[in-house]
Amino acid sequence: MTTDPAAAIEFYGKVVGYGTESWGGEGGEGYKMWKTPAGPTIGGVMELPEQAKAMGAPSHWVGNLCVASVDEAVEKLKAHGGVVHQGPFDVPSIGRIAMVADASGAGFALYQPEGKAPGHQGEPAHGEIAWAELCSGDVDKAWALYSDIAGWKKGDAMDMGPMGTYQLFGPGEQSTGGMMAKPPEMPVSAWLYYIQVDDLDGSVAIAKENGATLIHGPAEVPGGSRIVNMLDPQGAFLALIGK
Repeated sequence: MTTDPAAAIEFYGKVVGYGTESWGGEGGEGYKMWKTPAGPTIGGVMELPEQAKAMGAPSHWVGNLCVASVDEAVEKLKAHGGVVHQGPFDVPSIGRIAMVADASGAGFALYQPEGKAPGHQGEPAHGEIAWAELCSGDVDKAWALYSDIAGWKKGDAMDMGPMGTYQLFGPGEQSTGGMMAKPPEMPVSAWLYYIQVDDLDGSVAIAKENGATLIHGPAEVPGGSRIVNMLDPQGAFLALIGK
């Protein structure tokens, strides 16, 4: 969700190689689907809604968490202190969705797909989301919520010294993300999504040339990868990861 969809489409096309295609569903005017260089659609881009702008929300990425039943997940979320911003509602040919936030305020969407669940299996390809990271004001409460609604299992836990513990998680034996306490300088709890790229240094250089602001990195992380955190030209957090 961005303040300038046309500029975002141009930026991510240069940095990641994303293409777009229009979504022809009911109420989908102005909504474009992101396509990876290999062809699969992995998300979408749209203008930040006026209601969100009025609440002071910046441009941002929204992750869709796939669940068996959005309505059941919403009830569990509320029992864990989460907030429902919109929905649940049905999107023709797409599925059932609810826009929500956990008890610490980290926003995401609950998604019950119509048909086969999206996403990749195994190693992510260039342009796919490779890692999901939560910086939370209360990691224990967050874990209780997400393990309940998504069935995630804990993986390894890494000691980061003064920054606390980095807890890996995933739907099975393979970890697909991590949780940590948000640093004091981070104003709100939030999810961050890492896009896999074949040439990290090249993608970072292109991003900076086209208006991105470097926040952190490149930095090595366990597993043989490097990461970079940036802001895109519209102010949305952008994270890249490469081997």
